[in-house]
Amino acid sequence: MMRARRYSRLYIVALLTTCMGFVVSCSKSPFLDKKPSTNLVVPTSLSDFQALLDNTAVIGLTPVLGEMSADNFYLIYNFWQGLDVREHNAYIWAPDIYGGQGKVDDWDVPYQQVFYANVILEGLPNIKVDSTNVTQWNTIKGSALFTRAFAFYNLAQLFAPIYDSVSSRNLPAMGIPIRLTADVNAPTTRSTVQQTYDQILADLQQAVALLPAAVPYANPNRPSRPAAQALLARVYLSMRNYGSAGAYANSCLQSYPTLMDYNRLDTGTLFPIHLPNIESLYQSTFFINSQVLIGGIYPQCVIDSGLYQSYAVNDRRRGVFYRITSAGTPSLKGSYNGTLYPFSGLATDEMYLVRAECAARMGQITAAMNDLDTLWSHRCDSGTFVPFTVPPLQKALDTILLERRKELAFRGLRWTDLQRLNMDESRHVTLSRNLNGTIYTLKPNTVFYTLPIPPDVLGFSKIPDNPRQ
Repeated sequence: MMRARRYSRLYIVALLTTCMGFVVSCSKSPFLDKKPSTNLVVPTSLSDFQALLDNTAVIGLTPVLGEMSADNFYLIYNFWQGLDVREHNAYIWAPDIYGGQGKVDDWDVPYQQVFYANVILEGLPNIKVDSTNVTQWNTIKGSALFTRAFAFYNLAQLFAPIYDSVSSRNLPAMGIPIRLTADVNAPTTRSTVQQTYDQILADLQQAVALLPAAVPYANPNRPSRPAAQALLARVYLSMRNYGSAGAYANSCLQSYPTLMDYNRLDTGTLFPIHLPNIESLYQSTFFINSQVLIGGIYPQCVIDSGLYQSYAVNDRRRGVFYRITSAGTPSLKGSYNGTLYPFSGLATDEMYLVRAECAARMGQITAAMNDLDTLWSHRCDSGTFVPFTVPPLQKALDTILLERRKELAFRGLRWTDLQRLNMDESRHVTLSRNLNGTIYTLKPNTVFYTLPIPPDVLGFSKIPDNPRQ
């Protein structure tokens, strides 16, 4: 990860729907070393733009409230009582999540990423392109487009209704604000859900043509063509466009099919996976200020029993990702990226599962099971591998979706999966929490799957809120 040892601060005099004011930098770039002032500080060189993209204090962080709201874990009552009001309320799907508080990271930080991307995209045309810098210029433009698309997508998973090919074209403007300029005076309006996804896809399709073909093994926070293809596969899967999702997952895996053998990991340690993770296509993590999703620190975050028990005795993921606490309950260990903070980026294991699900949905059961076999052969105890059988379609989908949940738990994907699967009546899931005898439930396809817009954003922009009744 491109994380430098010394930190400096840059004040950008700007507002982006809420406060886009300051940037904590992780670079020694001259641009980022400039002192705070009352003037607008503008990056002017390719090295400046790359420094913005490498600022992992902003770039590479993803929202946490969706994972807080999903069903991978439950919280001990006394621990839940002491949480920050937003995590406290998100956990029980309360109508008012924020308790009147603004400055919500799940909204602010992705829009800060969008602002960075727009600054770069507006500045690049001012740089003369020649044979000495064309590759770097293209890479930076592709990276900015990828960054903006990733931010828009993460915002849409929380603050816009799930994509539907019919209703998303016809409903009022209940998508997210699509900021395509760094001009902070530009009006803030909500797009339609269709427009939201159209912009995400357009950015990523441009990025695919501009980014380098090789995954930057030494710089996992920098995107590549396989990473953009992987994100396209993820986006299309959330849209339930299985043909396109499968095609992009396949393109990604054709370029970079690497999987790690979990038999080479020491499950007796707190951090079995070390950086660099050779499966990672793009590195990102949840916000580090979450009081819950930090493996190895908070045993009060108890793994859902159904999830934990779904791992077979010869499944090494059980020991890689979880530990048994002194209370006898399963809890998170160090994450897929080898740190305390759960990985929320893109990786090849996800792509095998996307390709498998899409193949099954298109009737290609043998191909789907082959992808599961490839993944499972890298996850089971040495000498115990048995290929999956080729079951009927419904059983194949059940198997793939279970493997998806086991492999991708605590990766920021479950909240979207619940929403898209709830669109299929046969796969409805009602979520339930029991806190000190009080039962909270979340029924399928309710408005509570779409989070409210933060109150300070509503006050500043006057955009309509999401319904919560």
